[in-house]
Amino acid sequence: MTPAQLDAAPFGEVEHVFPLPHAPGAVSAVRRRIRTLLTDWNLAADFAEDVLLVVSELLTNAIVHALPPATLRLSRRQVERCRAVRVEVTDMGPVTPAGLSTSTHDPDEHGRGLGIVTTLAARCGVRVHSGGTSRWAELEFGRS
Repeated sequence: MTPAQLDAAPFGEVEHVFPLPHAPGAVSAVRRRIRTLLTDWNLAADFAEDVLLVVSELLTNAIVHALPPATLRLSRRQVERCRAVRVEVTDMGPVTPAGLSTSTHDPDEHGRGLGIVTTLAARCGVRVHSGGTSRWAELEFGRS
């Protein structure tokens, strides 16, 4: 199928689920798998890089600030009249109660991840539910 045929094909929702090992190096391993998937979806390279950046930020937050296990859900969907990729990371909630900081990280090197996500996403948010906490972002890439 050519790129033009792929673009003209019906755009149904497609979802992939990736468990996240709570270990150093997990984010880069998942990123490699996601890069392959985004290439298979025939997304523009610059848009795929934006998706990978959002994936990295949300996964890193789950490893650094939340309790395991964490799961990444990546889906391609139609949102209103736009095509979008949704990134959702679910974890078991914060390591410490809200408002208490255990971080000794240099603020010049950390703390900008959610700002990056907000800038790149058309929509994003947080949902607390019985299965944990989900942080999600939708990045739009085309009108239908």
